[in-house]
Amino acid sequence: MTANSGSIGEVISNTIGTVNGFVWGPPMLVLLLGTGLYLTIGLRFMPLRKIGFAFGELMKGRKAEGEGDVTPFQALMTALSSTIGTGNIAGVAVAIAIGGPGALFWMWMTALVGMATKFAEGVLAVKYREVDAEGRRVGGPMYYIKNGMGKQWIWLGGLFAFFGVMAGLGTGNAIQTAEVVRTVGETYGVEYYITGGVIALLAGLVILGGIKRIANVAEKVVPAMALSYIALGLLVVAINYAEIPNAFIRIFSSAFGFDAAAGGFTGAMLMLAMQRGVARGIFSNEAGQGSAPIAHAAAQNDDPVDQGIIAMLGTFIDTIMVCSITGLAILTSGVIPEECNAFLIAQSGITPEVCDTGARITTAAFADALPGFGDHFVTIALALFAFTTILGWSYYGERCAEYLFGVKVILPFRLVWIAMILAATFLLYAGENVTALMNTVWLTTDTLTGLMAAPNLIALLVLSPIIFKATTAYFDKLEGKSGEGEKAE
Repeated sequence: MTANSGSIGEVISNTIGTVNGFVWGPPMLVLLLGTGLYLTIGLRFMPLRKIGFAFGELMKGRKAEGEGDVTPFQALMTALSSTIGTGNIAGVAVAIAIGGPGALFWMWMTALVGMATKFAEGVLAVKYREVDAEGRRVGGPMYYIKNGMGKQWIWLGGLFAFFGVMAGLGTGNAIQTAEVVRTVGETYGVEYYITGGVIALLAGLVILGGIKRIANVAEKVVPAMALSYIALGLLVVAINYAEIPNAFIRIFSSAFGFDAAAGGFTGAMLMLAMQRGVARGIFSNEAGQGSAPIAHAAAQNDDPVDQGIIAMLGTFIDTIMVCSITGLAILTSGVIPEECNAFLIAQSGITPEVCDTGARITTAAFADALPGFGDHFVTIALALFAFTTILGWSYYGERCAEYLFGVKVILPFRLVWIAMILAATFLLYAGENVTALMNTVWLTTDTLTGLMAAPNLIALLVLSPIIFKATTAYFDKLEGKSGEGEKAE
């Protein structure tokens, strides 16, 4: 690489970093957490009170009871297929390595209020969905902006759809592909282009079959891979049980800017932990981003509130369960490189390259507790997580593209999506500084995620009275039926 090309790459990286800092600055953090908190309070903490009820509705959702293309259960599995990805393995590691242990706390906070956000998205997705020219149920933020807020807001729906296509190609495709081909290459010595070619081939076989084929694959793969990862992660934490109390102390103290090395409280550390935690939380569970409602709009469920209740479980499963396992495995194993000092990073604004290694840190945590097996398990889990994310996001991007250009764009988009897998592999294979390249990709996807979330959050706030009213009516009716049943007895 020439000196000139190196300087150009540095300028691009710095520019993206500047834009990322603006997009994920205090206004976005307030908008994301504020919207979730507002919806949580407006729903009278229903998402937190009804978690058990939601799992019951999910089990009922294995059967179709309305108009749509996939069962309610398949809709959630499709949504989870896109959320349980590299963010759960590599993203959590990067958040902790750069933002400190407190980043995990802010991921939890994002998830707890994000459950209300995801519920609201599910409600609006079904309420305002449409039937396209080929008979499919289509919906998502662009449709509830247009049909709920009025025709004068069509431009905002179009803006969301545009960012959705771009974020899909980056977040849902390039970053997933890059993490897999790099991790498989480092663990097994497989050439990048071989892994990338296999991913493209398998993804193509599923994606070209549309939402029903994607949902069928997700329904089988997602539960199995999530449960396996949680089980082995718990084993890693159990092996390092002596470090569990210290891990929680570090999480809560760091979350509010307190650090022994810093000698007390520092506002810069607080902001860094919040920024990294919220950004990675949204990247992982996508609450407020507006992607998941695109999948839920296809559900064979005529009750918007019921589908919203199922939808909110996506955030709980993704972050409270899966991301927590990754974070605790890392913190109890003590594998964070010494160079990754959140206080120094917050003061200098410079991030050591070793802190952006993502999946390597998680792999090291599992390998430390389970020698000879842990690293292989994480590699396989990462490959499966990323593969299903590529499938789920292909559907999101396709629906956004259809909103902008009509059904004629569907097949070309699917082909472009498959080609992007190969393009991401080639860029990674040809790059000399892989870590710097991955850091740039991460920053870019973070930025696109923020830009995608803004129109959706505005719509959720504007349409919140409709959500509150529908939810109250749903539970009033449910309690009325329960009361009638008790009287009959």
